[in-house]
Amino acid sequence: MTAIKHALQRDIFTPNDERLLSIVNVCKAGKKKRNCFLCATVTTERPVQVNVVKVKKSDKGDFYKRQTAWALRDLAVVDAKDAVKESPEFDLHFDKVYKWVASSTVEKNTFISCIWKLNQRYLRKKIDFINVSSQLLEESVPSGENQSVAGGDEEAVDEYQELNAREEQDIEIMMEGCEYAISNAEAFAEKLSRELQVLDGANIQSIMASEKQVNILMKLLDEALKEVDQIELKLSSYEEMLQSVKEQMDQISESNHLIHLSNTNNVKLLSEIEFLVNHMDLAKGHIKALQEGDLTSSRGIEACTNAADALLQCMNVALRPGHDMLHAVKQQQQRFSDLREQFARRLASHLNSVFVQQGHDQSSTLAQHSAELTLPNHHPFHRDLLRYAKLMEWLKNTDYGKYEGLTKNYMDYLSRLYEREIKDFFEVAKIKMTGTTREGKKFATLPRKESAVKQETESLHGSSGKLTGSTSSLNKLSVQSSGNRRSQSSSLLDMGNMSASDLDVADRTKFDKIFEQVLSELEPLCLAEQDFISKFFKLQQHQSTSGTTTNEVEEMDGVALSRSYTSGVPQTVSSEKDMIRQMMTKIFRCIEPELNNLIALGDKIDSFNSLYMLVKMSHHVWTAQNVDPASFLSTTLGNVLVTVKRNFDKCISNQMKQMDEVKISKKSKVGILPFVAEFEEFAALAESIFKNAERRGDLDKAYIKLIRAVFDSVEKVANESQKTPRDVVMMENFHHIFATLSRLKISCLEAEKKEAKQKYTDHLQSYVIYSLGQPLEKLNHFFEGVEARVAQGIREEEVSYQLAFNKQELRKVIKEYPGKEVKKGLDNLYKKVDKHLCEEENLLQVVWHSMQDEFIRQYKHFEGLIARCYPGSGITMEFTIQDILDYCSSIAQSH
Repeated sequence: MTAIKHALQRDIFTPNDERLLSIVNVCKAGKKKRNCFLCATVTTERPVQVNVVKVKKSDKGDFYKRQTAWALRDLAVVDAKDAVKESPEFDLHFDKVYKWVASSTVEKNTFISCIWKLNQRYLRKKIDFINVSSQLLEESVPSGENQSVAGGDEEAVDEYQELNAREEQDIEIMMEGCEYAISNAEAFAEKLSRELQVLDGANIQSIMASEKQVNILMKLLDEALKEVDQIELKLSSYEEMLQSVKEQMDQISESNHLIHLSNTNNVKLLSEIEFLVNHMDLAKGHIKALQEGDLTSSRGIEACTNAADALLQCMNVALRPGHDMLHAVKQQQQRFSDLREQFARRLASHLNSVFVQQGHDQSSTLAQHSAELTLPNHHPFHRDLLRYAKLMEWLKNTDYGKYEGLTKNYMDYLSRLYEREIKDFFEVAKIKMTGTTREGKKFATLPRKESAVKQETESLHGSSGKLTGSTSSLNKLSVQSSGNRRSQSSSLLDMGNMSASDLDVADRTKFDKIFEQVLSELEPLCLAEQDFISKFFKLQQHQSTSGTTTNEVEEMDGVALSRSYTSGVPQTVSSEKDMIRQMMTKIFRCIEPELNNLIALGDKIDSFNSLYMLVKMSHHVWTAQNVDPASFLSTTLGNVLVTVKRNFDKCISNQMKQMDEVKISKKSKVGILPFVAEFEEFAALAESIFKNAERRGDLDKAYIKLIRAVFDSVEKVANESQKTPRDVVMMENFHHIFATLSRLKISCLEAEKKEAKQKYTDHLQSYVIYSLGQPLEKLNHFFEGVEARVAQGIREEEVSYQLAFNKQELRKVIKEYPGKEVKKGLDNLYKKVDKHLCEEENLLQVVWHSMQDEFIRQYKHFEGLIARCYPGSGITMEFTIQDILDYCSSIAQSH
C-alpha cells in the first residue's frame, strides 16, 4: 500500500499541487467488485482546499487515472455502519449517498480517522460522524487539555513540510561555503553537527550568565507587590466614604422623583378635564335649536344643521380609556342621546309632512300638462328638499331606522305622484299617435270590414275620446288582428295607395317625433330624480377613484346591454348604488310597462314604426350607458330596447312570410313582383332612418335575410309562372333589384348586387336566344349539315360537290327567305316580346336590341360558311345586315 501511495503522489497529485494524506482500497457495495482507491488530499497552496478523490487503475496498463473528486465541504455525513462490530462497509453522503466496502477494516478506520482530523482542522466540525467508534475518534485527539486539537492535527497531518525560499537560500549559502558539501555528504553532515553542538554550548553559558539579573528582577517585583497592598488599603477607605455619599444621593433622587410624579399627574388630570370639557360640552344655543329650532325657514334649517353636527361630534368623540366609567360622562352621554332622539323624531315628522304636502301641490299642476306632451318639472320640489340634505346625512349616521322610514315614505308618496303624471303623459302621447283623422285614414286602407275597424279603434279609446292604453285592450286588438298581419304590414309596403302617399310619410314622421319627444321627456326626469335621491339621501352614485370598473356587454335578442362590475371599491359603495336603483325602480315602476304599451301601439299602427323606435331607443340607451351603465334609466331603456328589437325582427319575419305566401295571377303577366317593390321601399325607408345610427349592424343582418328571401321567392314565382316565361320574370325582377341596390349603395349588399346583375344578364341572354329561336330555320338546318360534313373530314371547299349540299340546293334554301318574309318574322317576334314584358321596368328596347345583335351574329355566321364552303360562287343572302338594322328600327318605331 505504501508503494501505491507514493506512486499516486508522484503521478497524480504532485502535478496538481496536492498532498496525499490517506488512502483506502474500496469497491462499490452490492455490485461487481471493481477495485478503486479513495484518497484524502490537501492543496499545497493557500487557502488550503481539502478533497476526496476517487482514483482507478487503468484497464490498459499499470498507470492510475483520476476519475472523480468531491470537495470535503460537500461531505455531510460519514456512516461507519457499526460502532461496535468491525465492518469494512461505510457510506459517504455527498450530493447523494455513496456506499463503499473497504479491503480491510484497518484501512477503513485509518481513512475515517484522517477525514475526522481534516474536519476538525479545516471545516470546524461540519461533518456528522455516525456509527463511528468513540475510541477511534479519541485516539485521533492528542492528550492534555492545553494541547489544542489543531496542534495535534498539524503534527499528525504535516509529516512532511517543504522548504520555503529563505530556507533554501540559507542551505545554498552553507553548501557554497563547504567544498565537499555535494561530493561528501556524510562529512558535510558531521561538520554541521559539530557546529550545532558548539552553538548549543554557547546558549547554555549565556543562560547561566543571566542568573544574577533574574534575582535582581525578582527583588523588584516583591517591592512592587508591597506598594500595591498599600494602595488597595487606601482605595478601600475611599470606597467606604463614597458609599455614604451614594446613599444620601439616592434619598435625594427618590424625593425628586416623587415630586416630579406628582406634578406629572396633576398636568395629566388637567389635560383630561380640559379634554372632556372641550369635547363633551354642547352650547346652549345648539341645545335650543335642536329642541325648538324652526325647520321651515332657511336660517332655522342652517341653525339646526350646525347644532346637529355639533351634537354628533360630541357623541362621536373618542373617549380615552377610563372616561366611560366617570359618572359625569355617563350623564352627558345620556343627555346627548335624549337630544338626538328628540330631534330625529321632530325632523322625521316634519319631512314626512313636507313629502305629503309637496305631493298634493304637485298634483294640482297636472291639469295644465294634460293637453301637452310634456312632463311636470320637479325642480322646485327638489330645490326645497335639498335644504335638508345635511340633516338627512346626520339622520342616516345617527338613527338609521328613522332614515330608512323616511326613505320608504318618500318612495311611497313619489311613486303614486309619478305614476299619475307618467300615465297622463303616455295617454297624451297615444292620443297624438292615434288621432281621429289619422286613425280613420290609416285603417281605411286596410282590407278589413269597417265595423271591425271601428270596434277595435273604440277599444283603444275611453269614453272621453282619450286612448286608455291599457295592456288588456292592446292584447285584445293584437289577438283580433293576428289573422290579418299581412294586410296590416302592407299599410307601409302595399304597392297600392299607401306606399306612395304623402300622408303615410307624414304619419311616420309624426310618430317618430312623438316617440323621440317621449324619450326626451323621460330621460331628464329620471336623471334629475336619480341625482336628487343621491344628494338628498346621501347615497354615493359614482364610484371612487380607488376602484376600477369593468363593463361587460351581454347580448339578448341581438341587443347589447351593458352591465357594470366593480372591483376594488368598498362594499358600501356597491350597496348604496343598489339602493339608488331600488328606489328608482319603485318610484318609476310604471315607466317600463307604459313604454312597452306605447311600443306595442306603434307597432300595431304601422309595423315599420319598429325601425324608428329601434334607432331612437338605441341612441338613448347608448347615451344613458355612457353616463352610467348601471343606472336605472340605462337598465330600463335597455329592457325596452329588447322589446323593440324583437318587434323589428318580427317585422322582418313577417315580410319574409309574405314572400312565401305570395300568389300570382294565372291570366295576367307577372311584371315586377310586389315583394320586390316592397323591398325597394323598405330599403329606401331604412336607409333614411338608419343613417349614422348605432344599430346599423342589425339593419345589415335584416338586409341579408330579406334579400336572400327575395332572391328565393323570385325564383320560386318564376318557376310557377304560366303566363309569363320564367326568363322574363327573372330578368325583369333582378334588373329591378340591381337598379335598387345601385341607387341606394348599400355596402353590405355589394355581393348581392353583383349576383342580381349576373342573374339579370344571364336570363336576358337566355330569353333572347329562346325567343329568337331559328328565324332562318331551313337555312340553319342546311348549314348544320355542311358543318357535319366538315367535321367528318371533308374539306370546306369540297362540300359543294356533295349532292345534298351543292350550290343549287343552297340557292333553293336562300330563295325561301326574302327580305319581306324576314321583316314579317321580326315583326311577329316584337309583338310577342312586347306581350311578355311589363311597362314599368321598360326593358323592351333593351331586349329588342339584344335580339337584333343575336340575329346579326347568326347572319354573319351563315355568310362566313358560304364564303368558306362555296368560294367564287357569288351566292349571297337576299337581305343584308343593313336591311336587318332597318327592319328592326322600323318595327320599333311603328310600335
